[in-house]
Amino acid sequence: MLRLHGSITPKLVIPILLVGGWATVITCISKLVYDLGTDQVFITVLGFVVSLALSVRSSTSMDRYFQGRQLWGRLRLASHILARLVWIHVEERHGFDAELGKQDLLGKVSCLNLIVAFAVALKHKLRFEPGTHYEDLKHLVGHLDTFAQGANMPAPDLPSAFRRACQLLGIPMATPNPRRHVKKSAVPLGDLPLEILSHLSAYIKVLYDTGTLRDYSIYQTQSLDSLTIMDEVSCGTERILNTPLPLAYSIATAQVTWLYILLLPFQCFNSLGWITIPACIVAAYIILGIAFIGREIEDPFGHDVNDLPLDAFCQQIRQDIDIIMSRAAPLANDFMGRKENMPLYPLSYLSTRAWADKSPEEIHVALSQRVALHYPMVGHGESPAPPAQCRLCGVERWTEKGAPGPNETTSNYRRRYGSV
Repeated sequence: MLRLHGSITPKLVIPILLVGGWATVITCISKLVYDLGTDQVFITVLGFVVSLALSVRSSTSMDRYFQGRQLWGRLRLASHILARLVWIHVEERHGFDAELGKQDLLGKVSCLNLIVAFAVALKHKLRFEPGTHYEDLKHLVGHLDTFAQGANMPAPDLPSAFRRACQLLGIPMATPNPRRHVKKSAVPLGDLPLEILSHLSAYIKVLYDTGTLRDYSIYQTQSLDSLTIMDEVSCGTERILNTPLPLAYSIATAQVTWLYILLLPFQCFNSLGWITIPACIVAAYIILGIAFIGREIEDPFGHDVNDLPLDAFCQQIRQDIDIIMSRAAPLANDFMGRKENMPLYPLSYLSTRAWADKSPEEIHVALSQRVALHYPMVGHGESPAPPAQCRLCGVERWTEKGAPGPNETTSNYRRRYGSV
């Protein structure tokens, strides 16, 4: 409750001081000079209008915020699909030619790096940061021929302490305009995410032409669908960024809100007296707080604390891609045939190799018996009881001898094979 990091309280300091001073002046005049108090009907009428306007603005801002989050979630999904498809299904021709095999491997690594580059480039584009000179981007796209290469510019100077303090307090004149670099550019800035998608499409075409991505329609469809999703994410985030609330609505909401706050002392004096001053301060904090929150999250892609953590999203995608590339494409027979693989656990501790010696009928019977381990059902919030060790050991032993028939009970089995 007392946290300031991420709170809009610092930005409300100056407006609250102004409201407090105004309420003090009106209260002192009404108490000592002339009664300025009025009837409270106006509060009810105007309060409904203010609440409706703030509700629409806040709900619209929250909708934009969650739309942005959903789009970045879709980007991560598309990145996973395309990265797995390229890393696992694109063949490396080591057996045909060693050099071609190395080229195929390095091509796959470069493709997966471009998937990461797309996310990073989209982040900088949404923050109106043209160029490719950023530390998290330049090594990923330095080899590409793009318009953004010619748009590099020196890093901006750090704001002074006075300017940072003004930004913290929410003074509009001190708020930087991130679009100025784009508007003042004398060279074409291009669209780096779109250009990266073009290079990815060119790589996918090479895979089709060389046959390293075999001509399976499902693989071709998945790769193109992933690129389509990435393009949809880029267009969707741009739509959110470049479609703010209508200016007339924003101005009208601000005017009505401030009119309501400035008229509060006149409405409250007759019933509250000197308490009008703190009451107006509290009311202004609540009303302006809701208005400021809606304004802050209206653009969810910036650098503010309450904006979407795009840096963390990009880092997560980078980590996911690195995990996919950390090992060669796995072969199913290598990991399914290991002795640690117990396919019928917890019914049996036998490995895949042991079950391979049994007939399909015995395996199906064991699978039908494993269903009983789920009963009695475990309720919400309860922990399942561990299976009895004697039961597991017995099942393991009698599965080594041979699975019972589909209609055979455990007691009949024990008569045939002895105690388990």
